[in-house]
Amino acid sequence: MNAEELRAFVATVFEKLSVPSKDAFTTADSLIKADLRGIESHGTSRLPRYVYRVENKLINTSPRIKIVRESPSTMLVDGDNGLGQVVGVWTMDRCIQKAKSTGICMATVKNSNHFGIAAYYSMRALKHNMIGISLTNSQPLVAPTFGKQRTIGTNPISVSVPAGKEKPFVLDMATSIVPLGTISVHAKLKQPINENWAVNKDGAPTTNPEEAEKEGALMPLGGPRITGGHKGYGLSTVVDIVSGVLSGASFAVNVGSPFEHTISNIGHFFAAIDTQAFRPLDEFKRDMDELIRTLKNSPKAAGQNRIYIHGEIEFEMEKDRIEHGIPVHEAFAKDLIDVGKKLGVDTRFLEKKEKK
Repeated sequence: MNAEELRAFVATVFEKLSVPSKDAFTTADSLIKADLRGIESHGTSRLPRYVYRVENKLINTSPRIKIVRESPSTMLVDGDNGLGQVVGVWTMDRCIQKAKSTGICMATVKNSNHFGIAAYYSMRALKHNMIGISLTNSQPLVAPTFGKQRTIGTNPISVSVPAGKEKPFVLDMATSIVPLGTISVHAKLKQPINENWAVNKDGAPTTNPEEAEKEGALMPLGGPRITGGHKGYGLSTVVDIVSGVLSGASFAVNVGSPFEHTISNIGHFFAAIDTQAFRPLDEFKRDMDELIRTLKNSPKAAGQNRIYIHGEIEFEMEKDRIEHGIPVHEAFAKDLIDVGKKLGVDTRFLEKKEKK
């Protein structure tokens, strides 16, 4: 499916919901970016859920985003319950501007919502030759090590670093083994999940995506304690501290679920680091290239012919999908068609796809 057509469709859906055109494009662009980079769990498959929350006044379509407290290199932002993408871009861009003067800026955000893929914000720093950092807490979905109840979020971490001739380093990872969206996609497509991804209501591993989605909990990155799950659990807690506790947003079990009729009050954390505040840019990029090449050119394991750098697979997939289109499963195409028809948005390009 053509990315431009899909982006225009999603933006029009948001405009029909009284989201200002600029904000509608930002939100749509975030979802399309996720699809282009192969992170379908955070892409257009989420559109029906956003529509539900906006229609039910659970998200403010015209937020008055404001800085509550600030210093030359810090900000606390109140998102006024706006779309997470709108709040995230507003904050990250101001973080970058501050970093141009101070060398570094860190920002916390409260009263926000689900903001899609974390890399969408950290990557905004790349064109300014800065290191971008983006974190967010989320609804409780993960059981702590030795636990069985959903207590903490998947709490992703993204770090983007510019390079010279090499592609930028772009880390974008959940602190659970997989995000809930991946479980939801498997449930939608009636596909089993890996037994290390989630536990059932009794805390036992499960391959049933519906069981994991409805009554179970995700495992932290690393899985059980014996394989290092306590490390993922620790990382998730750190994200909750700087995104939720430090900002005054909700945290742990108090974060509202986007799948329930409640206000989310999600917290984010952003940072921009100007590399030139530390050393000449050409030297930094030269050494980043050397680091990347050292890793990529290191000896391969048996049966392997390539070592990747974080973000490399996504850059290649994005290039391919821009050229050849985004694959959209029939089940998700139907969801988009239903949304479009309900709001009076042209769905003919989607209907052609569904018939193929």
